[in-house]
Amino acid sequence: MARKTATMEAGTGAPVERVPGLERLPAGPALFVGRRTELAALRAAAARPAEGRSPVLVLAGRPGSGRTALAVRFAVTVAGQYPDGVLFARLSAPDGGRVPPARAARRLLEQLGSDTADVPLPGAAGDGRDDPACVALRAALAGRRVLLVLDDVRDAGQLWPLLADEPGCLVLATTAGPLTGIEDIDPVILGGLDRSAAAELLGDLVGGTRIGCDPVGAADLAEACGSQPAALRLMAGRLRGKPDLAVTEAAKELLRAVAEAGKAEPDRTPAKDPEGAKESAEPADPSVGKGKGERGKGRRGAAATGPEPTAAPAPPAEPARDPAAWVRPGPEPAEPVPVPDNDPLVGAFTLAYAGLTAAQARMLRALTLAPAQCADARTASALVGCPAPEAATTLAALAERELLAEEPPAADGTARYRVPGRLHPRLVRLREREDRPAEIELARARLLERLVRLTESARSLLDPSEGAGPDPLPGPLRLKSAAHAREWLLGERDPLLGAVADAIGQGDLDGSAGRLVTALLRSLPLTGAAAPADLHQLHELVLTVAERHGRPRRASAALLNLGDLQAAAGRWEQASGHYRAALEHARTADDEALCARALEGAAGCHRALGDAVRAADWYGRALGVRQSMGDQAAEARLLARVAEAHEAQRRFDEAEREYRASLSVLRRIGDERGREAVAVALAELRERASTGW
Repeated sequence: MARKTATMEAGTGAPVERVPGLERLPAGPALFVGRRTELAALRAAAARPAEGRSPVLVLAGRPGSGRTALAVRFAVTVAGQYPDGVLFARLSAPDGGRVPPARAARRLLEQLGSDTADVPLPGAAGDGRDDPACVALRAALAGRRVLLVLDDVRDAGQLWPLLADEPGCLVLATTAGPLTGIEDIDPVILGGLDRSAAAELLGDLVGGTRIGCDPVGAADLAEACGSQPAALRLMAGRLRGKPDLAVTEAAKELLRAVAEAGKAEPDRTPAKDPEGAKESAEPADPSVGKGKGERGKGRRGAAATGPEPTAAPAPPAEPARDPAAWVRPGPEPAEPVPVPDNDPLVGAFTLAYAGLTAAQARMLRALTLAPAQCADARTASALVGCPAPEAATTLAALAERELLAEEPPAADGTARYRVPGRLHPRLVRLREREDRPAEIELARARLLERLVRLTESARSLLDPSEGAGPDPLPGPLRLKSAAHAREWLLGERDPLLGAVADAIGQGDLDGSAGRLVTALLRSLPLTGAAAPADLHQLHELVLTVAERHGRPRRASAALLNLGDLQAAAGRWEQASGHYRAALEHARTADDEALCARALEGAAGCHRALGDAVRAADWYGRALGVRQSMGDQAAEARLLARVAEAHEAQRRFDEAEREYRASLSVLRRIGDERGREAVAVALAELRERASTGW
């Protein structure tokens, strides 16, 4: 098979190899052809002067149109103009789920090198322009020249909180459409490739001789594929796998498969679409709703063929406007744009799936269970229960048939793959039809246990003093060093969090999911890059499992941890609510230590809010519990806290009494450092009282 990479058109600015962040972009196809018209339109739009905010370019196209590949291509050609780096985020899960902008903002901040530990936790909605993470991202982009590539945006509500007041940055968004509400955008709409590009793609994927010997068949196949890149690649994979299949016959097979899609029950035969009858009708062409400034503008890039346009002269820049006028968020986001039954992509997938071996088909279906639908040999081998080398071979074979997309490799060079979003819904329905529920549950359990062992292995490498780690994993699965363990944890953090959230959401594997939560809570802080939002999510999952199984002690501990995270973020009202809920669970469990922690936490919230009366009351209740437990160190600390609360109320006599009592306890237990601190506080109190403060 002949493959080549088209020559990149260099942009102006810094050398591309020196621009940080290019490695974050999806690997993309090894071959890129055509799209000169669309690239010219993007370059013309990017060249327009912008004022007031980051300019936004939108690539809209149906699933399989190659919008992500084109976005990556364009990003590489202009990256030199953005020396402060390239950022990438995918705003839709492969199953069509919507990624909140707050989560995307935190990941983009980390790519910028900003410390997200100081970013407050999201609010109740956590989904708007005022979210702390979105505010922090926009502030971090000020004064920088950064290219943000946002892939698979579902709605304007995801995009507008990320738009910085920085015209030196550029935002490139891809969407299946429609994307409504953003003003001053003239989207590039992707159709099929032109004829010459489609023929070139087939020739390089299948082999120039085979395609060149049958130009009529190649033209028929391109037409049957609608010149869509994804369908062309799938059919090229089928031709590579069947050397005796004529190109003309492949085109006829595809036409039959498309014609019969939705007319028969799901089957693994070329003439039947596995899920055709379950998809909705074809949606309207993807488009972007235009604001007032866009009415009457034409669409660029909508035609599949035609002469290449010349860049129009840049219009004069408009004066900066209020950021609130840039975007008018529409209603709740619509459902993901489906691939209609009469789309050539459906027929091409049906044929490609029918040509797989049983083991390959099983692997492909199982990968829909992988975290974020991304997998390497470690996770894929667990899903199907095979050795890692065998899993690696199967993954490579599926990628060769264009059924998996290649992701950037892991830190240790391990190849990683992703189930394309355009194929995910159909593969899920195939899995539900062909795999027994018990097999699916067993695969999920194997995956969770594999992730637990990998996470525990990473912890033992990062902190050997914690004791002996788990039994070593087989050689191909093993993490080699502390640096490798840290890179693996940080690189796989989102998939790990997604895996445990999905498992707990389904509620049938709480044992394995709970062990993974515990392993992550012990391991992520060792990386030095544990975001409070991630820890918050994990403790919420612990709370969910504890309440589901009626474990009040564990629920109380989770609520205390959530309260501590909220208190560290300065959100005292929310923290107080968590501490009060923890107190109720602790009383149910009859656990005095947890009760004392909850009482003291709530008292600290009242103190921070300036309510000295309630702070004194809650500290006093915590003091009574600690005294009944015989915890003298805690008793001395709480006596000093009660004294501080009295002092804030100008009740100096009561405050001096509590300080003296604290000194007595500290003297009894021999805590000299504590005695010095309390003695200083007592001396300051007496000075204030004597001067009439």
